[in-house]
Amino acid sequence: QVQLVESGGGLVQPGGSLRLSCTMSESIFSFTNMGWYRQAPGKQRELVARIFKIGSPYYPDSMKGRFTVIRDNAKNTIYLQMNSLKPEDTAVYYCSAVGTSGDYWGQGTQVTVSS
Repeated sequence: QVQLVESGGGLVQPGGSLRLSCTMSESIFSFTNMGWYRQAPGKQRELVARIFKIGSPYYPDSMKGRFTVIRDNAKNTIYLQMNSLKPEDTAVYYCSAVGTSGDYWGQGTQVTVSS
């Protein structure tokens, strides 16, 4: 059973930064792509960033500029660096991974941006 374990969420003031981590229970090379999604209360889950086995990361237009996805192959971990955070970034952030045997999700980590 593949497991994705997220960490790094919390409370941050507007304008602040956070780095989320997602560690996978098997080799990162097992997955064709990995990503970060978020879901705010009353809203649909949306893609924040996606990173592929090869090639450049993908960011939806609305996420470009403040979010960066990083991979550490040696640690089987991906990170989401979030800068200049705004109250509207408040959401549960989920890590996902797509492999040949299926799609996997982490349990989510809460990010709250508030003064």
